[in-house]
Amino acid sequence: MQTTLIYRHRPISEDDLVFIRQLIADHPGLSRRGLSKRLCEVWNWVQTNGALRDMVCRGMMLMLHREELIELPPVRRVVRNPLADRRQPALVRVDETPLQAIFAELGPLEVRQVRRTPEERLFNSLLEHHHYLGYSQPVGEHLKYLVYARGRPVACLAWCSAPRHLGSRDRFIGWGPQARRQNIRLLAYNTRFLILPWVTVPHLASHLLGQMARRLSADWQSMYGHPIYFLETFIEPQRFRGTCYRAANWQFLGTTTGRGKDAPTHAANRSIKEVLGYALVKDFRQRLSQVSG
Repeated sequence: MQTTLIYRHRPISEDDLVFIRQLIADHPGLSRRGLSKRLCEVWNWVQTNGALRDMVCRGMMLMLHREELIELPPVRRVVRNPLADRRQPALVRVDETPLQAIFAELGPLEVRQVRRTPEERLFNSLLEHHHYLGYSQPVGEHLKYLVYARGRPVACLAWCSAPRHLGSRDRFIGWGPQARRQNIRLLAYNTRFLILPWVTVPHLASHLLGQMARRLSADWQSMYGHPIYFLETFIEPQRFRGTCYRAANWQFLGTTTGRGKDAPTHAANRSIKEVLGYALVKDFRQRLSQVSG
């Protein structure tokens, strides 16, 4: 009976190991990266947008190499981690003249998705210098939005892939472990929301959350090839009340445990946050609980 290994929920059989060893032997000139790309192509191991799961495959092959189940070629060059070496976003100066108005007098708003555009530099700068958490480079799928009024930036919103494990959220949705693994990509997490400090416009924040709810899924579909059905965020109750989210009909789902995913004990080691969620479709529970194959 063959022993099956598991990496990131993908089974690795003895036949797979034999195939990988043969792939390495047949391509002695390929680097580790080249081998992982070739293996992804053969296995059709791709993301939902069709891109190869190259980094995941490299991680799997490195794990097999360390377990002495395969022998990878020597490392040809060491690539520095751009996240670890990230420099602080450069300051981009903008007009900081106080903007005070009632919402009806503000005029039309323009919401721009700026990831992979020249305006991304401005977005990063505004978060770094005006959000209390600063700018943090997202990992995985993410979108960035700049909001303009009267020709000036007034707000920033950042969205990224949702945390894989979140007890209050998971209980609210009611999905099982397999459905969560397959469908977690259909959730988006609002990691940053900034109304610039010189802007005072009542109801602007809740209005922008409503605009996001109407367009985010289509933008995600355009960028990553799949929709979004549910939104979530964290609120620090010691600092904020989450008034704009509640005004935009976001629901309180529960609280975090105060433990990170790699916490060695069950004791809280960080602040406990409130979890708020917003469903983009009425049948979100049914869609998110479906399991394929």
